[in-house]
Amino acid sequence: MVRAWLLLLVPAVVFAGAHKHVKHKHWTNEFDHHFRKYSKRYFGPQKDWRWFKAQAIAESSLNPKARSKVGAIGLMQIMPSTMAEINRKNPKILLNEDPKWNIAAGIYYDRQLYKKWQQTQVPVAERMDFSFASYNAGHRRTRKAYNKAEAKLGSVSDWDQVAPYTPKATRAYVSRINKLMDTGK
Repeated sequence: MVRAWLLLLVPAVVFAGAHKHVKHKHWTNEFDHHFRKYSKRYFGPQKDWRWFKAQAIAESSLNPKARSKVGAIGLMQIMPSTMAEINRKNPKILLNEDPKWNIAAGIYYDRQLYKKWQQTQVPVAERMDFSFASYNAGHRRTRKAYNKAEAKLGSVSDWDQVAPYTPKATRAYVSRINKLMDTGK
């Protein structure tokens, strides 16, 4: 009987550990200076750099050698085609494999996506969720989801209204980043 209760508790403990806050000692601080530097460079000093560390945790669990089945590389899991696009716009960002440049490229790309959401009625407080969704699913796909929600609801004021129209993996991705940041979403 006791063993049965222990078996029920194991998944709960494993699941609880899966969403350790971004500041938790579980996560390395090895790359924090890069997150700070490039967050400040591309978003300014007002943006909490931990958003991008949380994104890297969601992408690669902070593994600089991570490679996905589809070819995404590094901490920020950047696709080679996305890196080529980034290099055309910002040739100062050098190698995708180097953690420093991978972080720089990821945050730079986040900024480009964030700017696209500035052109909509999405409130400032919600733009990071839309930017992260775009990073994960693609801007076009996320914009289609936004348009569907807007057509159904008349207007869109937050991510939760658009999320049901996005892929399940994208909803989980945005949710994980918010949990890592402990936003209560």
